[in-house]
Amino acid sequence: MTFGDVERRSNQVAAVLRARGVRAGDRVGQMLPNGFEFPVGWLALAKLGAVLVPLNVQYRRHDLAYALDDSGASIVLAAPEHAPSVRDAGGGLPALREVIEVSALAYAEPPGEGFGAEVAAAPAAFEIDGVGHDTLLNIQYTSGTTGAPKGCMLTHEYWLLIAERSRDFARMSAGDVALTAQPFYYMDPQWNTLMCALAGVPLQILPRFSPSTFWRSVRDSGATFLYLLGTMPVYLLKQPPDPEAERGHRLRFVACSGIVPSMHATFEERWGVPWREAFGMTETGVDLVVPIEDAASVGTGAMGRPVPGKEAKVVAADGTSLGDGEVGELAVRGRPMMRGYWNKPEATAERIRDGWLHTGDLAYRDARGYYHLVGRLKDMIRRSGENVSAAEVEGVLAQHPAVRAAAVVPVADELRGEEVKAFIQLQPGEAPDDATAASIVAWTRERLAAFKVPRFVEFVDDFPRTPSERVEKHTLLARRADQREGCWDAQSAVFPPEGR
Repeated sequence: MTFGDVERRSNQVAAVLRARGVRAGDRVGQMLPNGFEFPVGWLALAKLGAVLVPLNVQYRRHDLAYALDDSGASIVLAAPEHAPSVRDAGGGLPALREVIEVSALAYAEPPGEGFGAEVAAAPAAFEIDGVGHDTLLNIQYTSGTTGAPKGCMLTHEYWLLIAERSRDFARMSAGDVALTAQPFYYMDPQWNTLMCALAGVPLQILPRFSPSTFWRSVRDSGATFLYLLGTMPVYLLKQPPDPEAERGHRLRFVACSGIVPSMHATFEERWGVPWREAFGMTETGVDLVVPIEDAASVGTGAMGRPVPGKEAKVVAADGTSLGDGEVGELAVRGRPMMRGYWNKPEATAERIRDGWLHTGDLAYRDARGYYHLVGRLKDMIRRSGENVSAAEVEGVLAQHPAVRAAAVVPVADELRGEEVKAFIQLQPGEAPDDATAASIVAWTRERLAAFKVPRFVEFVDDFPRTPSERVEKHTLLARRADQREGCWDAQSAVFPPEGR
């Protein structure tokens, strides 16, 4: 689609939705796979002054009903395969009045049937009225790694500033092509869309992130910039080498959040492109970046300095600022920033204090003014008086050749207060047995202090994940009351008979 196509189609969708009763301030859900439908629908809602509620296509009855009820969505645009789930979950909710099926052919030429035919027949021009920078555009639900998701209230200004900051960070110009593989119900493809619109460059949308085909998609698309996060680069590193695709691309820059420091140089060597860290949250948009030219940051774990319009500091538990090298909670303020959590004033007040948003991340600032992530404030394990960062242990585990992905959690222990447990997803063909568990623990023992080495190991086929590819640790912990049961125990070096 050209920019003109998107302008015309979003005008037409806005006109159809207005005819169906959507007004400024109304919440409208979208449960759509990656494609043109999601961004065109989002821009149509923006023109109406309505509010998008992105719905994870992996939601089932419980979490879908929660998002619909909490947001008060009145209409949902859903792919045909998801519409029955929406109707089932929304049954009995007083606010939800209509579920509109939107197929992949809705905006095609010639148009599809039903909603697509209505859109094609609508006028190509649409007058925007009463929409400003402070107008609410998204209720964007957080990943919910530690509990029920909270809806971040994000305005038009929030998105416009992210587009501007990311365009400048990536130095987008004529000839560039951006690529996104994340799902559109997560915020990354949304800011990618606006960044490209602001820069006047194409956005290539992949249907999903597939490690086995990713580099060929990058090569074939002609992409020059992309943003990854979470475990994506680790999964890519575990793939068999494909030099033709991995080196035959046009990429000049990869931005990534959560780069494992010990793997950073390997990423650049294998794929022949600079990787730079960027830090942000749904609540805050973009906060810290490492400039493209700063090759000295590779492998240091630096997240960068604040972007224009943002300030950052490291604070103690009582809120006092800490000096360089001291570890505390990272706090940020400035614009862009969420308005607050939808329907949760107490949670908003807890998160934003005196204008500073407390991220929940442990960090320190170095002498250059770069911030370094240490771990999550609530993702630490207290073992015999020592603090263990789950992220640090996960980074070491991920480098073991048999490990596809790892998640580290605390386990209650009568002697040490808490013990370290590792959930491990193995590479295909690896045996989930005593020898593999022993090898993984020995690997960490060679690389970490003894108090950080996992005592318990549990093999899993896959991990429950958030849209941002973070492991839902609370879901893992909810699977059994005693996390020591059925696990490989380093003290006995064997699985119990009922273990795996």
